[in-house]
Amino acid sequence: MSVEKQPSGVIHDIGYQRYTGARLGRSYATRSLYIHSLRTALGLGRGPKAKIFPWLAEGILLLVAAIVTAIRAQGGEAVLSYSEFAGQLSFLLILFCAATAPELVSRDLRSGVLPLYFSRPIRRSDYAFGKLAGMATATWLLLAVPQTLMFIGGVFSVSGVSAVWDETIEYGQGLLASALFALLFGAISILIASLAGRRAVTAALIVVAFLVTTPIYAVIQEVGSGPVKQLAGLINPVTLVLITNAWLTGDDLEGLGGNYGAIYALSTLIAILVCVLLLLLRYRKVAR
Repeated sequence: MSVEKQPSGVIHDIGYQRYTGARLGRSYATRSLYIHSLRTALGLGRGPKAKIFPWLAEGILLLVAAIVTAIRAQGGEAVLSYSEFAGQLSFLLILFCAATAPELVSRDLRSGVLPLYFSRPIRRSDYAFGKLAGMATATWLLLAVPQTLMFIGGVFSVSGVSAVWDETIEYGQGLLASALFALLFGAISILIASLAGRRAVTAALIVVAFLVTTPIYAVIQEVGSGPVKQLAGLINPVTLVLITNAWLTGDDLEGLGGNYGAIYALSTLIAILVCVLLLLLRYRKVAR
């Protein structure tokens, strides 16, 4: 009668040691997440394919800025102001957001790594703010760099200290408009991207969300009148930011927002806050 041998356990000493280094904490982790998101949006530290679209978009914007600067140097007048720059090239901005936002958040959602992020030390709100900040910063830089090129050319196209000062003020107004575009477009894009894990589907949804209101706005502008026509821009993110920036900088709103500039500014702020709030609520429920 054979006796069955019982398996015996063996303990191996693999040299495990407790971590004794510095624990940098939540703020460092959030800052690292922001920097990583910004680098991802710009294609830095990644393969050549990841760099194609952001660098191509920046190249197109720089080309436009160079052409505008060259025309101004020849004729002395600016054919495109700093504040109008983002609005005139908003379609390229939408494509950039549609390509970047899914890369920042949809990939994490699809691959199931969110529980690792939320284990510790960062909170769910830190993840949301880090991704949104990276998206908004990348979008702002996409616009600010060409505007800076225009500013350098503009300074050399004017004469006198007062003219340079006026040019600097207009440049600052353009950067403000870019910041408004970056915050609103970034918040909308990241919110939509956080709802789905498939990047292609998410990118299409972002483009539709921005473009579906454009024909509606055009129809209202064509057939509407009075307050209805002047308030039609509230439904379109591009006109919402353009009219808000015009009101903040004191530009003429006749034919656009009329006397409702303050309403546009308040609506822009509310739209950004609502998107941020919904984004926080989204990440309170995901990966539970």
